[in-house]
Amino acid sequence: MHPLLGDLAARRGRPALRMDDATVSYAELERLARAHAARLRAEGVAPGDRVAVWATPHAATIAAILGNALLGVATVPLNPALGDGELRHVLADAAPRLVLAADPAPFLARTPQAARVTLDGPAGPPLPPPAPSDLFLVVYTSGTTGPPKGAGITHAAAAFDLDALAGAWGWTHDDVLVHALPLFHVHGLLLGVLGSLRTGGTLRLLPRFTPEGVCAAMESEGTLLFAVPTMYHRLAEHCEATPADAARLGRARLLVSGSAALPVRENERLHRLFGQRPVERYGLTETLILCAARHDGPRTPGTVGPPLPGVALRLVDEQRRPLAPGPDVLGEIAVKGPCVFGGYLNRPDATAEAVDAAGYFHTGDIAGITAAGEVRIVGRRATDLIKTGGYKVGAGEVEAALLEHPSVREAAVVGVPDDDLGERIVAFVVPSPGAAPGADELAAHVAGLLAPHKRPRAVHLVEALPRNAMGKVLKKELAGRLPPTR
Repeated sequence: MHPLLGDLAARRGRPALRMDDATVSYAELERLARAHAARLRAEGVAPGDRVAVWATPHAATIAAILGNALLGVATVPLNPALGDGELRHVLADAAPRLVLAADPAPFLARTPQAARVTLDGPAGPPLPPPAPSDLFLVVYTSGTTGPPKGAGITHAAAAFDLDALAGAWGWTHDDVLVHALPLFHVHGLLLGVLGSLRTGGTLRLLPRFTPEGVCAAMESEGTLLFAVPTMYHRLAEHCEATPADAARLGRARLLVSGSAALPVRENERLHRLFGQRPVERYGLTETLILCAARHDGPRTPGTVGPPLPGVALRLVDEQRRPLAPGPDVLGEIAVKGPCVFGGYLNRPDATAEAVDAAGYFHTGDIAGITAAGEVRIVGRRATDLIKTGGYKVGAGEVEAALLEHPSVREAAVVGVPDDDLGERIVAFVVPSPGAAPGADELAAHVAGLLAPHKRPRAVHLVEALPRNAMGKVLKKELAGRLPPTR
Protein backbone atom coordinates (compact mmCIF):
# COMPACT_ATOMS: atom_id res chain seq x y z
CA MET A 1 0.00 0.00 0.00
CA HIS A 2 1.23 3.50 -0.79
CA PRO A 3 2.66 5.17 2.35
CA LEU A 4 0.71 8.40 1.73
CA LEU A 5 -2.11 7.71 -0.72
CA GLY A 6 -3.20 4.36 0.70
CA ASP A 7 -5.50 2.39 -1.60
CA LEU A 8 -7.36 4.99 -3.67
CA ALA A 9 -9.22 2.40 -5.73
CA ALA A 10 -10.69 0.80 -2.58
CA ARG A 11 -13.04 3.78 -2.29
CA ARG A 12 -14.42 3.01 -5.75
CA GLY A 13 -17.39 5.16 -6.65
CA ARG A 14 -17.10 7.68 -3.84
CA PRO A 15 -16.60 11.23 -5.13
CA ALA A 16 -12.99 12.31 -4.63
CA LEU A 17 -13.03 15.63 -6.46
CA ARG A 18 -15.88 17.87 -7.46
CA MET A 19 -15.46 20.95 -9.64
CA ASP A 20 -17.98 23.22 -11.32
CA ASP A 21 -18.04 21.10 -14.46
CA ALA A 22 -17.11 17.60 -13.33
CA THR A 23 -17.12 15.03 -10.55
CA VAL A 24 -14.26 12.54 -10.35
CA SER A 25 -14.62 9.37 -8.30
CA TYR A 26 -11.76 7.79 -6.35
CA ALA A 27 -11.63 4.90 -8.84
CA GLU A 28 -11.43 7.29 -11.78
CA LEU A 29 -8.84 9.49 -10.08
CA GLU A 30 -6.70 6.43 -9.36
CA ARG A 31 -7.01 5.34 -13.00
CA LEU A 32 -5.97 8.79 -14.23
CA ALA A 33 -3.01 8.88 -11.84
CA ARG A 34 -1.84 5.44 -12.98
CA ALA A 35 -2.14 6.49 -16.62
CA HIS A 36 0.04 9.51 -15.87
CA ALA A 37 2.59 7.33 -14.07
CA ALA A 38 2.68 4.95 -17.06
CA ARG A 39 3.34 7.88 -19.39
CA LEU A 40 6.23 9.04 -17.18
CA ARG A 41 7.78 5.59 -17.20
CA ALA A 42 7.48 5.43 -20.99
CA GLU A 43 9.41 8.71 -21.19
CA GLY A 44 12.20 7.38 -19.00
CA VAL A 45 11.23 9.09 -15.74
CA ALA A 46 12.17 6.89 -12.80
CA PRO A 47 11.60 6.81 -9.03
CA GLY A 48 13.72 9.45 -7.35
CA ASP A 49 13.45 11.88 -10.24
CA ARG A 50 11.69 15.23 -9.99
CA VAL A 51 8.86 16.53 -12.18
CA ALA A 52 7.65 20.12 -12.05
CA VAL A 53 3.92 20.82 -12.33
CA TRP A 54 2.34 24.21 -12.88
CA ALA A 55 -0.05 24.33 -9.91
CA THR A 56 -3.29 25.40 -11.54
CA PRO A 57 -6.71 24.38 -10.12
CA HIS A 58 -7.55 21.54 -12.52
CA ALA A 59 -8.35 17.88 -12.02
CA ALA A 60 -5.44 17.03 -14.33
CA THR A 61 -3.03 18.86 -12.00
CA ILE A 62 -4.15 16.74 -9.06
CA ALA A 63 -4.04 13.51 -11.08
CA ALA A 64 -0.48 14.32 -12.20
CA ILE A 65 0.72 14.96 -8.65
CA LEU A 66 -0.86 11.68 -7.53
CA GLY A 67 0.67 9.84 -10.48
CA ASN A 68 4.07 11.24 -9.61
CA ALA A 69 3.61 9.97 -6.05
CA LEU A 70 2.56 6.50 -7.24
CA LEU A 71 5.76 6.24 -9.29
CA GLY A 72 7.95 7.60 -6.49
CA VAL A 73 8.69 10.83 -8.33
CA ALA A 74 8.91 14.07 -6.33
CA THR A 75 6.63 16.87 -7.50
CA VAL A 76 7.96 20.43 -7.70
CA PRO A 77 4.80 22.60 -7.66
CA LEU A 78 5.24 25.85 -9.61
CA ASN A 79 3.43 29.00 -8.58
CA PRO A 80 1.83 30.49 -11.73
CA ALA A 81 2.75 33.96 -10.41
CA LEU A 82 6.49 33.25 -10.09
CA GLY A 83 8.71 36.01 -11.44
CA ASP A 84 11.02 35.12 -14.30
CA GLY A 85 14.11 35.26 -12.07
CA GLU A 86 12.47 33.05 -9.43
CA LEU A 87 11.35 30.57 -12.07
CA ARG A 88 14.84 30.32 -13.58
CA HIS A 89 16.27 29.67 -10.13
CA VAL A 90 13.72 26.99 -9.22
CA LEU A 91 14.12 25.12 -12.50
CA ALA A 92 17.91 25.29 -12.34
CA ASP A 93 17.98 24.15 -8.72
CA ALA A 94 15.35 21.40 -8.94
CA ALA A 95 16.45 20.18 -12.40
CA PRO A 96 13.10 18.49 -13.13
CA ARG A 97 12.96 15.82 -15.81
CA LEU A 98 9.72 17.32 -17.14
CA VAL A 99 7.67 20.49 -16.73
CA LEU A 100 3.96 19.73 -16.98
CA ALA A 101 0.71 21.69 -16.98
CA ALA A 102 -2.96 20.87 -17.29
CA ASP A 103 -3.00 23.60 -19.95
CA PRO A 104 0.52 24.46 -21.15
CA ALA A 105 -0.53 27.38 -23.35
CA PRO A 106 -0.22 30.13 -20.71
CA PHE A 107 3.26 28.91 -19.74
CA LEU A 108 4.94 28.12 -23.06
CA ALA A 109 6.51 31.56 -23.32
CA ARG A 110 8.13 31.06 -19.90
CA THR A 111 8.87 27.33 -20.03
CA PRO A 112 9.07 26.28 -23.71
CA GLN A 113 9.60 22.71 -22.56
CA ALA A 114 6.21 22.66 -20.77
CA ALA A 115 4.14 19.65 -21.84
CA ARG A 116 0.50 18.84 -21.30
CA VAL A 117 -0.48 16.43 -18.55
CA THR A 118 -1.65 13.34 -20.49
CA LEU A 119 -4.20 11.13 -18.77
CA ASP A 120 -5.84 9.23 -21.64
CA GLY A 121 -3.32 6.41 -21.97
CA PRO A 122 -3.38 2.93 -20.45
CA ALA A 123 -3.07 2.75 -16.68
CA GLY A 124 -0.39 0.07 -16.71
CA PRO A 125 0.24 -2.53 -13.99
CA PRO A 126 0.26 -1.62 -10.29
CA LEU A 127 3.50 0.02 -9.18
CA PRO A 128 5.62 -0.93 -6.17
CA PRO A 129 5.09 1.74 -3.49
CA PRO A 130 7.89 4.18 -2.73
CA ALA A 131 9.64 4.08 0.62
CA PRO A 132 8.13 6.30 3.33
CA SER A 133 11.42 8.22 3.41
CA ASP A 134 11.27 9.05 -0.31
CA LEU A 135 10.44 12.60 -1.32
CA PHE A 136 6.84 13.41 -2.15
CA LEU A 137 7.21 17.16 -2.72
CA VAL A 138 9.95 19.73 -3.16
CA VAL A 139 8.29 23.01 -2.20
CA TYR A 140 10.26 26.21 -2.66
CA THR A 141 10.20 28.71 0.18
CA SER A 142 9.40 32.36 -0.37
CA GLY A 143 13.07 33.35 -0.46
CA THR A 144 12.82 36.10 2.16
CA THR A 145 16.43 35.52 3.24
CA GLY A 146 17.95 34.79 -0.17
CA PRO A 147 17.07 32.72 -3.23
CA PRO A 148 14.18 30.30 -2.65
CA LYS A 149 15.21 26.97 -1.15
CA GLY A 150 13.57 23.66 -2.03
CA ALA A 151 12.20 21.97 1.10
CA GLY A 152 12.05 18.21 0.68
CA ILE A 153 8.88 16.70 2.17
CA THR A 154 8.73 12.92 2.49
CA HIS A 155 5.71 10.66 2.19
CA ALA A 156 6.11 9.71 5.85
CA ALA A 157 6.18 13.33 7.06
CA ALA A 158 3.07 14.18 5.07
CA ALA A 159 1.20 11.08 6.24
CA PHE A 160 2.05 11.71 9.89
CA ASP A 161 0.95 15.32 9.74
CA LEU A 162 -2.32 14.65 7.95
CA ASP A 163 -3.24 11.84 10.35
CA ALA A 164 -2.49 14.08 13.35
CA LEU A 165 -4.68 16.84 11.90
CA ALA A 166 -7.47 14.39 11.09
CA GLY A 167 -7.47 13.42 14.76
CA ALA A 168 -7.40 17.02 15.96
CA TRP A 169 -10.21 18.13 13.67
CA GLY A 170 -12.35 14.99 13.61
CA TRP A 171 -11.77 14.91 9.85
CA THR A 172 -13.37 11.83 8.23
CA HIS A 173 -14.60 10.44 4.92
CA ASP A 174 -17.95 12.11 5.56
CA ASP A 175 -16.47 15.60 5.19
CA VAL A 176 -16.61 17.79 2.10
CA LEU A 177 -13.78 20.33 2.07
CA VAL A 178 -14.46 23.57 0.20
CA HIS A 179 -11.11 24.63 -1.24
CA ALA A 180 -10.13 27.88 -2.99
CA LEU A 181 -6.46 28.06 -1.94
CA PRO A 182 -3.46 28.02 -4.31
CA LEU A 183 -2.03 24.57 -5.01
CA PHE A 184 1.66 25.50 -4.91
CA HIS A 185 1.78 25.80 -1.12
CA VAL A 186 1.63 23.33 1.77
CA HIS A 187 -1.72 24.75 2.94
CA GLY A 188 -3.49 24.32 -0.37
CA LEU A 189 -1.77 21.28 -1.82
CA LEU A 190 -0.81 19.09 1.12
CA LEU A 191 -3.49 19.95 3.67
CA GLY A 192 -6.28 20.70 1.25
CA VAL A 193 -5.85 18.21 -1.57
CA LEU A 194 -3.91 15.36 0.03
CA GLY A 195 -5.64 15.72 3.39
CA SER A 196 -9.05 15.29 1.81
CA LEU A 197 -7.92 12.31 -0.26
CA ARG A 198 -6.14 10.61 2.65
CA THR A 199 -9.24 10.82 4.85
CA GLY A 200 -11.43 9.56 2.01
CA GLY A 201 -13.57 12.70 1.90
CA THR A 202 -14.62 14.86 -1.02
CA LEU A 203 -12.71 17.91 -2.24
CA ARG A 204 -14.87 20.72 -3.64
CA LEU A 205 -12.28 22.59 -5.66
CA LEU A 206 -13.13 26.17 -6.64
CA PRO A 207 -11.28 27.76 -9.58
CA ARG A 208 -10.71 30.94 -7.59
CA PHE A 209 -11.70 32.53 -4.32
CA THR A 210 -14.81 34.67 -4.21
CA PRO A 211 -17.01 35.11 -1.13
CA GLU A 212 -20.10 34.30 -3.20
CA GLY A 213 -18.55 31.10 -4.57
CA VAL A 214 -17.41 29.88 -1.17
CA CYS A 215 -20.79 30.54 0.44
CA ALA A 216 -22.65 28.77 -2.36
CA ALA A 217 -20.36 25.72 -2.11
CA MET A 218 -20.69 25.59 1.66
CA GLU A 219 -24.49 25.70 1.41
CA SER A 220 -24.75 22.96 -1.17
CA GLU A 221 -22.38 20.42 0.37
CA GLY A 222 -19.47 21.80 2.38
CA THR A 223 -18.66 20.77 5.93
CA LEU A 224 -15.09 22.13 6.16
CA LEU A 225 -13.50 25.35 4.94
CA PHE A 226 -9.75 26.03 4.83
CA ALA A 227 -8.87 29.69 4.30
CA VAL A 228 -6.30 32.34 5.17
CA PRO A 229 -7.13 35.45 7.26
CA THR A 230 -7.42 37.68 4.19
CA MET A 231 -10.12 35.37 2.84
CA TYR A 232 -11.97 35.37 6.16
CA HIS A 233 -11.82 39.16 6.23
CA ARG A 234 -13.44 39.33 2.81
CA LEU A 235 -15.99 36.68 3.76
CA ALA A 236 -16.90 38.71 6.85
CA GLU A 237 -17.39 41.88 4.82
CA HIS A 238 -19.56 39.99 2.34
CA CYS A 239 -21.62 38.22 5.01
CA GLU A 240 -22.26 41.43 6.94
CA ALA A 241 -23.92 42.73 3.77
CA THR A 242 -25.56 39.38 2.97
CA PRO A 243 -26.90 37.78 6.20
CA ALA A 244 -28.19 34.72 4.33
CA ASP A 245 -24.60 33.82 3.43
CA ALA A 246 -23.52 34.25 7.05
CA ALA A 247 -26.09 31.58 7.93
CA ARG A 248 -24.69 29.32 5.20
CA LEU A 249 -21.15 29.54 6.57
CA GLY A 250 -22.44 29.14 10.11
CA ARG A 251 -23.67 25.64 9.21
CA ALA A 252 -20.08 24.48 8.54
CA ARG A 253 -18.80 21.77 10.85
CA LEU A 254 -15.41 23.47 11.05
CA LEU A 255 -13.77 26.65 9.79
CA VAL A 256 -9.95 26.44 9.71
CA SER A 257 -7.65 29.46 9.48
CA GLY A 258 -3.91 29.35 8.81
CA SER A 259 -0.84 30.60 6.89
CA ALA A 260 -0.91 33.90 8.82
CA ALA A 261 -2.10 35.09 12.20
CA LEU A 262 -5.84 35.75 12.54
CA PRO A 263 -6.23 39.01 14.48
CA VAL A 264 -8.22 38.71 17.70
CA ARG A 265 -10.67 41.35 16.50
CA GLU A 266 -11.29 39.39 13.30
CA ASN A 267 -11.78 36.22 15.34
CA GLU A 268 -14.47 37.96 17.41
CA ARG A 269 -16.10 39.31 14.26
CA LEU A 270 -16.30 35.83 12.72
CA HIS A 271 -17.71 34.44 15.96
CA ARG A 272 -20.49 37.02 15.92
CA LEU A 273 -21.27 36.33 12.27
CA PHE A 274 -21.07 32.54 12.14
CA GLY A 275 -21.73 31.46 15.72
CA GLN A 276 -18.39 29.65 15.92
CA ARG A 277 -14.73 30.53 16.11
CA PRO A 278 -12.31 29.31 13.45
CA VAL A 279 -9.87 26.63 14.45
CA GLU A 280 -6.39 28.11 14.09
CA ARG A 281 -3.23 26.20 13.29
CA TYR A 282 0.45 26.98 12.70
CA GLY A 283 3.22 25.53 10.59
CA LEU A 284 5.90 26.15 8.00
CA THR A 285 6.83 24.61 4.67
CA GLU A 286 9.76 22.83 6.33
CA THR A 287 7.79 21.48 9.27
CA LEU A 288 4.25 21.13 7.95
CA ILE A 289 1.65 21.82 10.66
CA LEU A 290 3.01 21.86 14.20
CA CYS A 291 0.14 23.22 16.28
CA ALA A 292 -3.62 23.15 15.95
CA ALA A 293 -6.63 23.85 18.09
CA ARG A 294 -8.89 20.80 18.36
CA HIS A 295 -12.43 20.61 17.08
CA ASP A 296 -13.59 19.56 20.55
CA GLY A 297 -11.24 21.78 22.56
CA PRO A 298 -10.76 25.46 23.37
CA ARG A 299 -10.35 27.95 20.52
CA THR A 300 -8.59 30.78 22.26
CA PRO A 301 -8.33 33.93 20.13
CA GLY A 302 -4.72 34.94 19.53
CA THR A 303 -3.38 31.39 19.86
CA VAL A 304 -2.84 28.52 17.41
CA GLY A 305 -3.55 25.70 19.84
CA PRO A 306 -1.09 23.25 21.40
CA PRO A 307 1.56 21.21 19.57
CA LEU A 308 0.20 18.18 17.76
CA PRO A 309 0.75 14.80 19.45
CA GLY A 310 4.23 13.53 18.62
CA VAL A 311 5.64 17.02 17.99
CA ALA A 312 8.27 18.35 20.41
CA LEU A 313 8.22 22.15 20.63
CA ARG A 314 10.29 24.49 22.77
CA LEU A 315 11.22 28.16 22.93
CA VAL A 316 14.87 29.15 22.68
CA ASP A 317 16.87 32.35 23.06
CA GLU A 318 19.17 33.95 20.50
CA GLN A 319 21.92 31.45 21.35
CA ARG A 320 19.42 28.59 20.87
CA ARG A 321 19.32 27.81 24.57
CA PRO A 322 15.98 26.47 25.86
CA LEU A 323 13.94 29.04 27.80
CA ALA A 324 12.08 28.24 31.00
CA PRO A 325 8.31 28.57 30.48
CA GLY A 326 6.57 31.65 31.83
CA PRO A 327 3.61 33.89 31.05
CA ASP A 328 5.79 36.71 29.66
CA VAL A 329 8.51 34.59 28.05
CA LEU A 330 9.03 35.09 24.32
CA GLY A 331 11.42 32.97 22.31
CA GLU A 332 12.06 31.41 18.95
CA ILE A 333 10.11 28.23 18.23
CA ALA A 334 12.29 25.16 17.76
CA VAL A 335 10.62 21.89 16.82
CA LYS A 336 11.35 18.30 15.99
CA GLY A 337 9.15 15.37 15.13
CA PRO A 338 8.07 13.10 12.27
CA CYS A 339 6.60 16.00 10.28
CA VAL A 340 9.87 17.93 9.96
CA PHE A 341 11.30 18.04 6.44
CA GLY A 342 14.14 15.96 5.08
CA GLY A 343 16.36 18.95 4.30
CA TYR A 344 16.85 21.58 1.62
CA LEU A 345 17.53 20.30 -1.87
CA ASN A 346 21.19 20.88 -2.85
CA ARG A 347 21.73 22.97 0.31
CA PRO A 348 23.27 20.88 3.11
CA ASP A 349 24.75 24.12 4.46
CA ALA A 350 21.30 25.71 4.85
CA THR A 351 19.92 22.50 6.38
CA ALA A 352 22.75 22.38 8.93
CA GLU A 353 22.14 26.03 9.79
CA ALA A 354 18.43 25.47 10.40
CA VAL A 355 18.60 22.13 12.26
CA ASP A 356 20.66 21.85 15.45
CA ALA A 357 22.60 18.87 16.76
CA ALA A 358 19.59 17.65 18.75
CA GLY A 359 17.44 17.56 15.61
CA TYR A 360 15.40 20.69 16.34
CA PHE A 361 14.45 22.85 13.39
CA HIS A 362 14.66 26.55 14.25
CA THR A 363 11.67 28.25 12.69
CA GLY A 364 12.57 31.93 12.99
CA ASP A 365 9.13 32.54 14.52
CA ILE A 366 8.80 34.20 17.92
CA ALA A 367 6.10 32.99 20.30
CA GLY A 368 4.94 32.62 23.86
CA ILE A 369 3.18 29.65 25.45
CA THR A 370 0.14 30.13 27.66
CA ALA A 371 -0.43 28.39 30.96
CA ALA A 372 -2.82 26.07 29.11
CA GLY A 373 -0.06 25.07 26.68
CA GLU A 374 -1.40 27.00 23.69
CA VAL A 375 1.12 28.69 21.43
CA ARG A 376 0.80 32.43 20.82
CA ILE A 377 2.71 33.56 17.72
CA VAL A 378 4.22 37.05 17.96
CA GLY A 379 5.89 37.16 14.54
CA ARG A 380 9.10 36.49 12.68
CA ARG A 381 12.43 36.92 14.44
CA ALA A 382 13.84 38.89 11.52
CA THR A 383 10.97 41.36 11.21
CA ASP A 384 8.66 41.06 14.21
CA LEU A 385 10.90 40.97 17.28
CA ILE A 386 11.66 44.63 17.87
CA LYS A 387 14.42 45.58 20.32
CA THR A 388 13.63 49.07 21.49
CA GLY A 389 15.10 50.94 24.46
CA GLY A 390 16.33 47.71 26.04
CA TYR A 391 12.97 45.94 25.69
CA LYS A 392 11.88 43.15 23.37
CA VAL A 393 8.51 43.88 21.78
CA GLY A 394 6.53 41.55 19.55
CA ALA A 395 5.11 43.35 16.52
CA GLY A 396 2.04 41.12 16.70
CA GLU A 397 0.90 42.43 20.07
CA VAL A 398 1.18 46.04 18.88
CA GLU A 399 -0.81 45.15 15.77
CA ALA A 400 -3.48 43.49 17.89
CA ALA A 401 -3.75 46.63 20.03
CA LEU A 402 -4.09 48.85 16.96
CA LEU A 403 -6.84 46.62 15.59
CA GLU A 404 -8.90 47.27 18.69
CA HIS A 405 -9.28 50.89 17.60
CA PRO A 406 -12.56 51.30 15.67
CA SER A 407 -10.90 53.44 12.98
CA VAL A 408 -8.30 50.77 12.09
CA ARG A 409 -9.12 48.20 9.44
CA GLU A 410 -5.67 46.60 9.08
CA ALA A 411 -2.30 47.19 10.72
CA ALA A 412 1.31 46.12 10.29
CA VAL A 413 4.17 47.03 12.61
CA VAL A 414 7.90 46.98 11.88
CA GLY A 415 11.08 47.95 13.70
CA VAL A 416 13.46 50.38 12.02
CA PRO A 417 16.99 51.37 13.11
CA ASP A 418 17.17 54.22 15.61
CA ASP A 419 20.34 55.77 17.04
CA ASP A 420 18.78 56.31 20.46
CA LEU A 421 16.44 53.33 20.94
CA GLY A 422 18.22 50.71 18.83
CA GLU A 423 14.98 50.22 16.94
CA ARG A 424 11.83 52.30 16.92
CA ILE A 425 8.34 50.96 16.42
CA VAL A 426 6.65 52.12 13.22
CA ALA A 427 3.06 51.27 12.31
CA PHE A 428 1.35 51.16 8.93
CA VAL A 429 -2.43 51.45 9.24
CA VAL A 430 -5.24 50.96 6.73
CA PRO A 431 -8.10 53.09 8.11
CA SER A 432 -11.66 51.83 8.32
CA PRO A 433 -13.88 53.17 5.51
CA GLY A 434 -14.53 56.86 6.04
CA ALA A 435 -12.14 57.14 9.00
CA ALA A 436 -9.00 59.26 9.29
CA PRO A 437 -7.41 58.53 12.67
CA GLY A 438 -4.50 60.69 13.78
CA ALA A 439 -1.05 59.29 14.46
CA ASP A 440 -0.96 60.63 18.03
CA GLU A 441 -4.43 59.21 18.67
CA LEU A 442 -3.37 55.72 17.58
CA ALA A 443 -0.08 55.82 19.49
CA ALA A 444 -1.94 56.88 22.65
CA HIS A 445 -4.46 54.09 22.08
CA VAL A 446 -1.68 51.50 22.05
CA ALA A 447 -0.01 53.03 25.11
CA GLY A 448 -3.34 52.75 26.93
CA LEU A 449 -3.57 49.01 26.23
CA LEU A 450 0.11 48.01 26.47
CA ALA A 451 3.18 49.20 28.30
CA PRO A 452 4.15 52.71 27.15
CA HIS A 453 7.40 51.55 25.49
CA LYS A 454 5.31 49.48 23.05
CA ARG A 455 3.59 52.46 21.47
CA PRO A 456 4.44 53.28 17.83
CA ARG A 457 6.85 56.17 17.41
CA ALA A 458 5.41 56.82 13.94
CA VAL A 459 2.12 55.87 12.28
CA HIS A 460 1.63 55.95 8.51
CA LEU A 461 -1.83 55.71 6.95
CA VAL A 462 -1.83 53.61 3.77
CA GLU A 463 -4.50 52.47 1.33
CA ALA A 464 -3.49 48.79 1.49
CA LEU A 465 -0.83 46.47 2.91
CA PRO A 466 1.33 44.55 0.43
CA ARG A 467 0.71 40.80 0.70
CA ASN A 468 1.94 37.61 -0.92
CA ALA A 469 -0.31 34.98 -2.51
CA MET A 470 -1.09 33.41 0.88
CA GLY A 471 -2.11 36.71 2.45
CA LYS A 472 1.03 37.35 4.51
CA VAL A 473 2.04 40.98 4.83
CA LEU A 474 5.34 41.80 3.12
CA LYS A 475 6.93 43.77 5.92
CA LYS A 476 10.30 44.27 4.26
CA GLU A 477 8.50 45.99 1.43
CA LEU A 478 6.74 48.23 3.95
CA ALA A 479 9.98 49.09 5.73
CA GLY A 480 11.54 49.89 2.36
CA ARG A 481 9.01 52.68 1.86
CA LEU A 482 10.44 54.63 4.78
CA PRO A 483 13.08 57.30 4.16
CA PRO A 484 16.57 56.40 5.44
CA THR A 485 17.37 57.47 8.98
CA ARG A 486 19.99 60.11 9.63
